[in-house]
Amino acid sequence: MSGLQKTSVLVVGAGIMGAGIAQVAAQAGHAVWLYDVRAGAAQGALDKLHASLGALVAKGKMQADDVAGLLARITPVASLQDAARSTLVVEAILEQVEAKRALWLQLEDIVGANCVFASNTSSISITAMAQGLRHPERLVGMHFFNPVPLMKLVEVVSGLHTAPQIADYVFALAQSWGKVAVHARSTPGFIVNRIARPYYAEALALLQEQCTRPVVLDACLKAIGFRMGPCELMDLIGHDTNFAVTQSVYQANFFDKRYVPSLLQRELVDGGLLGRKSGRGMYDYAEGADKPQLAAAQTVDAPTSSGVQLHGSGARMDAWAAHLTAAGVVFNHDRNSDWCGLTTSTLQLRQTDGRTASSLGANVAVFDMAFAPEGSRVLAWAPSVRASAACATEAQAWLSALGYWPQQVADQSALVVARTVAMLINEAADAVQQGVCSIEGANQAMKLGVNYPAGPFDWLAAWSAQGVIAVLEALDAEYRGERYRVSPWLRQQACAALGGA
Repeated sequence: MSGLQKTSVLVVGAGIMGAGIAQVAAQAGHAVWLYDVRAGAAQGALDKLHASLGALVAKGKMQADDVAGLLARITPVASLQDAARSTLVVEAILEQVEAKRALWLQLEDIVGANCVFASNTSSISITAMAQGLRHPERLVGMHFFNPVPLMKLVEVVSGLHTAPQIADYVFALAQSWGKVAVHARSTPGFIVNRIARPYYAEALALLQEQCTRPVVLDACLKAIGFRMGPCELMDLIGHDTNFAVTQSVYQANFFDKRYVPSLLQRELVDGGLLGRKSGRGMYDYAEGADKPQLAAAQTVDAPTSSGVQLHGSGARMDAWAAHLTAAGVVFNHDRNSDWCGLTTSTLQLRQTDGRTASSLGANVAVFDMAFAPEGSRVLAWAPSVRASAACATEAQAWLSALGYWPQQVADQSALVVARTVAMLINEAADAVQQGVCSIEGANQAMKLGVNYPAGPFDWLAAWSAQGVIAVLEALDAEYRGERYRVSPWLRQQACAALGGA
């Protein structure tokens, strides 16, 4: 195995991913051969790359000499034998284990014994792919994200046969290409596609239960920093693709109920409502179609309620206290309360701990968690089904007066943000316990691979293991089944936090 800078790279597959991998390898100074089984595809990919990089030169974003050197290092080849001297092969062909294994078996008779094999698969087992190879220890996953030149993350995936030095070599190579590499063990979905499942699944479950509208779900999650809400993101990915990945993870995990696909999404796929590419999915993309909107935000004064008292401590309650003081509201503040929120003589307004408002009492309303940057004010809330109309009106008025843009949803366990983030944390916790990745690897993977505003363990640090467990147990009590079972790793963290108490 040669040094990093001496590595010569064969990229097999000249589609979007393969062309992007060839670009970043050549940009890092490597000689690159580009091959595709389709006649002329490799040259066509190089021509497109020439045009796209030329446009960047015209805009002053790249230097002409740099582009010329990059393109000169990529050579389209008509056969695999033309790249027999390569020391690294990265395949980016169709996602079928038989096709990938057949390629590696063919390459074993062409390249040298020290050539490293790297698969860009997003979900196929590296262990299964290596079956039957003479040197299975040299096969590793090198999962890039689209668009390859822009996305920083590379998952370096080790199967049971992968030699540790091979994984370390590819890890270092990815870093030399300007990427952030994370080690992963070959399990269904690796890191990103596994941990991300709840982001889609919880939104689909809430929609199937008619809890709210897609636009509200998207707004609530964008309010805590997600660039796209789950509904618009599924529309962008394509419901057929998203559903297929969910099915794959579900089947690969022996039909674990945590990953069960959505009936609602299957209906969208069966109806051809695939999202942007079909013109309609969760939203209608036809020209002139009405775009769903949130109800207009309102600025209101604090209600003239009696007996106002804040409960709990932390940044949110400090901000509420400052807001009420500035508004001239007379109130008491019980910082030792075991819940956060506000009470008056006629209302109890509580931050969700996973339980529904209806289970907590009559004149009760719950509001969602917030991991929001300053200025993100959209907030889900729900009144008890036993609450009076006056109580519900008062709850919404208080939230508006405190500067939120409240969005009423059905009184479901854990609302939107708390439910989704708790499940993302729980999935990441299981991944760490099972040795799929490290805590830092999970955080980096989700922030860089799918542009999450924070990693799952960043959210955990801002919350608490006990708080996450409370939400998950409330969800489990509401729905019963395996979906919301608490990760043992989380329970261990909660016990550790108790210390000697």
